[in-house]
Amino acid sequence: MRAFICGLKGVALDEEERAFLRDSAPWGVILFRRNIDAPEQVARLTAEVRDALGRHAPILVDQEGGRVQRLGPPHWRAYPAAARFEQAAKDAAQAERLAWLGARLIAHDLRQVGIDVDCLPVLDTPAEGSHSIIGDRAYSRDPARVAAIGRAAAEGLMAGGVAPVMKHIPGHGRARADSHMELPAVDASREDLERIDFAPFKTNADLPMAMSAHVVYTTIDPTAPGTLSKTVVHKIIRGHIGFDGLLMTDDLSMKALSGSFRERAERAIGAGCDVVLHCNGELAEARPVAEGAPLLEGAALARAEKALECVGHIAPFDVAQATREFDASMGAVA
Repeated sequence: MRAFICGLKGVALDEEERAFLRDSAPWGVILFRRNIDAPEQVARLTAEVRDALGRHAPILVDQEGGRVQRLGPPHWRAYPAAARFEQAAKDAAQAERLAWLGARLIAHDLRQVGIDVDCLPVLDTPAEGSHSIIGDRAYSRDPARVAAIGRAAAEGLMAGGVAPVMKHIPGHGRARADSHMELPAVDASREDLERIDFAPFKTNADLPMAMSAHVVYTTIDPTAPGTLSKTVVHKIIRGHIGFDGLLMTDDLSMKALSGSFRERAERAIGAGCDVVLHCNGELAEARPVAEGAPLLEGAALARAEKALECVGHIAPFDVAQATREFDASMGAVA
């Protein structure tokens, strides 16, 4: 089993992908819209992946709601963007309750089709003038509210047997560029970063998994984005924030990064990330990522095993009652 997560090309495995999964042995697989058609198909695909790997591997998805929802209508409900919870609630407690309910309903949807990891909550705090790539994917512009509402969402997922992944650690909210397209640089002081950007992650440092940010923090390490920076990983993520869970990269195929795909994987692991992520399903890229990813062992393996402990426990849940309560406050809001 190797320290990487890969994407898939379509709605079913072909023989080339099946062989790649068998031979490269990724820790997990991530699904996107191109892999999603109907519930029966997704359940079949997740079973095919695990059959090819010969184990119950984690299967991930970005199911946030709003703009980032891989499973959507007509087979799944449209969930609201994160910012809607604070906007719709009469007080802080209700915002957290709605975030918990929404995440618990998402967990129910995901477990029905064999998905057990959701790349949620987004704990970034948007700043004035920042790029809209985060925008309403954030719970609030107040870091304390981001932390609290995001925690409620994470707890909702875990109650439904789905492991949460907080992102984008240590913070993407100030970025003035979309890291899918270019490398953002943030010039804020460390004091301001700790007070605002890092704070929601520090509050939630006990969560099981986190996804790194492809962002340069010039006052901390001007030479490399967080994903590839030993200073950011060790001094900020592991040190100041105190996160000791499984640290995965954001997608290595994003244009914020440079170098060959093997180099990207090797640099991320060398910086201290536990697992590297490659999303687009292109095997010409995925193969060198796999080659650059080491065996998952030692502390990284221990973190990976601990991160999945919650997926075996699903608390009792009345879906119909929860849906009524959620809709009474939120409505059918995308």
